[in-house]
Amino acid sequence: MTGTQVDNANNADPAQPADRGPSVAAPRWRAWLLEGLSAQSARHPGPHATPDSEHQGHTWWRVMCLTGVDYFSTLGYQPGIAALAAGLLSPLATLVLIALTLLGALPVYRRVAKESPHGEGSIAMLERLLPWWAGKVFVLVLLGFAATDFLITITLSAADASAHVVENPFAPHWTHGANVWITLLLVAALGAVFLKGFKEAMGIAVALVATYLTLNVVVLVTAAWQVLSHPHKVGDWTDAMTTEHSSPLAMVGVALLVFPKLALGMSGFETGVAVMPQVKGDPTDTYAKPAGRIRETRRLLTTAAVIMSCFLLLSSLATTILIPQGEFESGGSANGRALAYLAHQYLGEGFGTVYDISTIAILWFAGASALAGLLNLVPRYLPRYGMAPEWTRAVRPLVLVFMAAAVLITLWFDANVDDQSGAYATGVLVLMLSASFASAVAVHQRGHRAAAIGFGAITAVFGYTLVTNVIERPDGIKIALIFILAILLTSFASRVRRAFELRAAEVTFDEAAARFVDEAAASGPLLLIANEPHEHSTREYRAKEYSQREQTHIPDGRPVLFLEIFVTDSSDFTADVAVHGDEKHGVRRLRVEGATVPNTIAAVMMRLRDRTGQVPHAYFNWTEGNPLSHLVRFLVFGDGEVAPVTREVLRRAEPDPERRPRVHVG
Repeated sequence: MTGTQVDNANNADPAQPADRGPSVAAPRWRAWLLEGLSAQSARHPGPHATPDSEHQGHTWWRVMCLTGVDYFSTLGYQPGIAALAAGLLSPLATLVLIALTLLGALPVYRRVAKESPHGEGSIAMLERLLPWWAGKVFVLVLLGFAATDFLITITLSAADASAHVVENPFAPHWTHGANVWITLLLVAALGAVFLKGFKEAMGIAVALVATYLTLNVVVLVTAAWQVLSHPHKVGDWTDAMTTEHSSPLAMVGVALLVFPKLALGMSGFETGVAVMPQVKGDPTDTYAKPAGRIRETRRLLTTAAVIMSCFLLLSSLATTILIPQGEFESGGSANGRALAYLAHQYLGEGFGTVYDISTIAILWFAGASALAGLLNLVPRYLPRYGMAPEWTRAVRPLVLVFMAAAVLITLWFDANVDDQSGAYATGVLVLMLSASFASAVAVHQRGHRAAAIGFGAITAVFGYTLVTNVIERPDGIKIALIFILAILLTSFASRVRRAFELRAAEVTFDEAAARFVDEAAASGPLLLIANEPHEHSTREYRAKEYSQREQTHIPDGRPVLFLEIFVTDSSDFTADVAVHGDEKHGVRRLRVEGATVPNTIAAVMMRLRDRTGQVPHAYFNWTEGNPLSHLVRFLVFGDGEVAPVTREVLRRAEPDPERRPRVHVG
């Protein structure tokens, strides 16, 4: 029985291969929207984009400013959130946070920098730990938390920027109470910049960070002078603490309990390793061993952590001692803008306005850094898994998706900084927990027992911090679960929809396989018998060839090649295919490893057609069993009913029936 070939070019799958851009005949808006579709996932225009091959990168301190727009900008809201969470014990809780930063997060991400020196981050480390579908699902869950982290960075930073706008004394009266609309305007402006085309912004980042940190130094020095000039303020603070808490031990205990609420002060480490491709290494660096880049990135992470720790401690002391506790509450003048409150209070409205403008700029740019991180992260995994359409490799469609999500989050939280801090901390802590766990596993596999114990202890601390944060502020885990559910559903729907694509990046033949193909092609179109990839006997091969010649009418006297596919990891989607030839049991075999049987056969046949200039023929047997169960087996295990699926893959890959490889079933 021969499979009937009924094809229509108009029924071809509209999805384009990864290396094609939008059609020149496409509408202008679609061509604009999908511009850059052929680019690799990390080569979009953005502050985290991979430099061109001729680009040697930037010095570590300049790249530190790039990641610093995310990390250092938390000074805009962290002191206020710390005071609101810990009250008079804010400095003690901040000390605990600093200890966890320098003794926990910093060593972890120094290890991540060594293990993933090309900007993949801790998710790539964990991806290698779990095989098959379990690893893919685990990565999708982590992507959900990463999306929570980066998207809340966008909305929280914009919300805090709007608070600085509204509270400024020179702001028009109509801005008062308009936090939501100002936040949405900032989010829309961020999206507009990326839709237009966000170019490398290293110089802007350096200027913003330098200006912002300088202004903060001025504010903190002024605050220190106020404290030294009025020493009774320190006494009032300590008296209030001793009145509120019975003993120093009780104070330490409370600080340990409340410090998880301050965890968002550790944000920026994941961004720090994401920008590694921008760091200039040594001239002797290679892709496999970028020792100079790793060293300079570790210097970047250490310097940023030390600078931020100093600012966090000093700002916590200054705001707790000099600002009345009531001003930190919702509606208070210091809510979400504690250092700005000090700037206006002690340096005048003019300087305070300059400080507000600088804060608004760096908070807005922190959103740009977070969005660029998302645009690096999502295309790195989902299209490679087949769990996203090809248009997700383009920047602009993803920008629209992320901006829509940011608008919904802003409306959900009513642009309130305090309400979003829980979700922000959840995303940050999950990524840090995954990074510390991945680091512990990495050093354990290398036999470093002491380091494994240390990273294990850090993992336990981050685990406790995460659980405490989720219990006290469940909004974060709710947001993350929504993202995880959305990613899982859309990813698996996309995987099913794209299951019938060709999916082979490149097909190559070894010397023996090439010789077999060329010799067989000399007698006419290639004749391939699809065979189970087991080690058969001479008798079994002869019986298989005889039955196929009889049932599918293979021309007598023509040589045949046996094509055998070994499924390696059916959860993979796209991979290079290598065809190996051998001659055994009196037959010539083409043996191939692939993620699925039908797609691999189709890819090999298309390549054979191009190599020989003739349309090849493949011969199959029908598989017994339920068609639905075979479809499930194909989607999950990569085999099932091979013949009709192979034919469908070929139909979608080649719309011209005259040039399409033939499938025969007997």
